[in-house]
Amino acid sequence: MNSEPKISRMTSPKIHAADCDTISEGQSLPIDSRQEAVATDSATSSARADSPTSVATASSTTSTPKKKKNRRAKQQTPPSRVDTPLASGLTDDAPMTSLPLLICSLGNPGAAYANTLHSAGHNVVAALATLLQAGQFTNDRSYGNGTLTRSYNPEMPWTLWQSPTFMNESGKGVSAAYRTWARENNMQGRLVVVHDELEKPLGSVTIRDKEGLSARGHNGLKSCLATLNGVKFVRIGVGIGRPVSREPNDVARYVLKKMTPAERQKIEGAAEDVLNKLLAIKG
Repeated sequence: MNSEPKISRMTSPKIHAADCDTISEGQSLPIDSRQEAVATDSATSSARADSPTSVATASSTTSTPKKKKNRRAKQQTPPSRVDTPLASGLTDDAPMTSLPLLICSLGNPGAAYANTLHSAGHNVVAALATLLQAGQFTNDRSYGNGTLTRSYNPEMPWTLWQSPTFMNESGKGVSAAYRTWARENNMQGRLVVVHDELEKPLGSVTIRDKEGLSARGHNGLKSCLATLNGVKFVRIGVGIGRPVSREPNDVARYVLKKMTPAERQKIEGAAEDVLNKLLAIKG
């Protein structure tokens, strides 16, 4: 694999064939809250209005008729996932509690690279923040100068962070953010890196949580592996497809092109699948 060109922060990244996945072609790529039936009131005999016996009985029993109290018990619906704002993103078998997670997305900075396929990780993490009803992303110097937001749902104590650097320098920011986060969380929880994945179907989600995995030709992952000094992290890849041509220049143009509205909808829609995979992460 060719060595990677150095990219300064003031220049655009050069994308070579090594910047992209090297997977060969053909590789395997609400609960409805049940309402209980309300028990019907017992049938009571009613006196007919034209019966003199009925009238006499009614007038002789009491002078001040009392109003009947509604003794019908109030129904209480047991709590379920349908009551939470995350219902659309959860499956029935997903656990409802999770480890603390630092979820980092990789991409290229600036408006020129926003909403490009190579920065799909940023789009997915932003969509995930919406699902979690987290606040806006804000810059934090102590987190490697990246932008972050937090989910304050006690069942999902997650920090979402977006890398501020070019793709092949991602490790610098990720490692700085991880050091701060790990200190704040007493080294409890896991690091997760969300990235684009060439050759996989658009919007598909793949999770890898094993030691000794290679970067699979992804320069952002290469940088993370080089700077995290052996820290084990979970990788979540979001498929971006691949052009018909395998020429390096064609591949570079493909990954750096802006997403079409349909492509963006499909990629951001992958956030629900990502959510379920995050909930399944073990310590």
